[in-house]
Amino acid sequence: GRVAELSARVARLQEQGREGDEAGAVLQAEDRLRHSLTPRYRGLFQHLGRQEGGLRFLVELRRDLLEAVAARQADGPHVREMNGVLKNMLSEWFSTGFLNLERVTWQSPCEILQKISDSEAVHPVRNWMDMKRRVGPYRRCYYFAHCTIPSEPLIVLHVALTDEISSSIQSIVKELPSQEEENLSKINTAIFYSISLTQQGLQGVELGTYLIKRVVKELQMEFPQLKVFSTLSPIPGFTKWLTGLLSSQSKEAGRSNPFTESEFREISEITGDPAIEVLKRLLTNNEWVRSERLVGLLQQPLLRLCAWYLYGEKHRGYALNPVANFHLQNGAVLWRLNWMADTSPRGITASCGMMVNYRYFLEDTAHNSAVYLGTKQTKASEQILSLVSQFQQHSKL
Repeated sequence: GRVAELSARVARLQEQGREGDEAGAVLQAEDRLRHSLTPRYRGLFQHLGRQEGGLRFLVELRRDLLEAVAARQADGPHVREMNGVLKNMLSEWFSTGFLNLERVTWQSPCEILQKISDSEAVHPVRNWMDMKRRVGPYRRCYYFAHCTIPSEPLIVLHVALTDEISSSIQSIVKELPSQEEENLSKINTAIFYSISLTQQGLQGVELGTYLIKRVVKELQMEFPQLKVFSTLSPIPGFTKWLTGLLSSQSKEAGRSNPFTESEFREISEITGDPAIEVLKRLLTNNEWVRSERLVGLLQQPLLRLCAWYLYGEKHRGYALNPVANFHLQNGAVLWRLNWMADTSPRGITASCGMMVNYRYFLEDTAHNSAVYLGTKQTKASEQILSLVSQFQQHSKL
């Protein structure tokens, strides 16, 4: 139809050359073709975005669209195209120039505190006292808000101010910080322990990277002595990946051996059952953490398997784990694996209780990011590389 006709005209004019009047005709024909290829709903979205409450409506529209696609209630190239158009438009409207950084304190409006509490996706807030601790001494909480929706947190970052890189989330969200004034001599490290997107319609819009950079600057202004910046991050998907390996081993004997023969033998001695089947069962129902002997026996093999999962398992050349990919793209270093760092049911289920630190060396982040994005090489510490080496020696996948 119309698009085919305009495409043919562009091709014909390009063949005739771009000099003189012909160049102007080519540009005009290309502009008409571009206009014909632009979906009509783009103009509608632009119009809505200029109305009061329009941005909020479009964010909620994309949330509903993503939910419909996930539930397979809507599919097809036109739906995917609409999602892509809306995502690109939201990326422009929610760029850093339109975002305000806000700090949350116990004196913040109750409505804001409630929204922050409700949206915490990594380490759920248990009650108001818990929320008070997370915005109290030795803690910071920040969020981005759009200039047209100032009372609506878009993405939230929680920070713990410590004197070392934390190895356990229990020490951050469960232990009571002292109610005394902050002692500056005890603060030289900032731990980013939770980042949560509160508006699901903004998935894929780059907010987290900018939020971390802005918060680092804010913290450096408040605490010039801060030298170390690190995360304490969950490892979603590790247990699922490991049980998949065990299932493939049971189906194809000898093809995949995540554990050594001696490890399998010791597991069987403790449980009295075939190691592969009992491991799959224990990892599924979390019963293994009740046995000190199993916890001790599984520590080293699970650490090396998790190191490989973060360092070696790829999707299109980049880290398979989405949290790892996010921080590595930002230029962080895969720094340290921590055993039994999250002993909550959620932590045991997702990653056998392990958490990981991604460390930000501010002077190196730009270079590390460029290397990761350009060559797909992961920057990792000696601890991680040592565990990866153990994996390559002892496991066969």
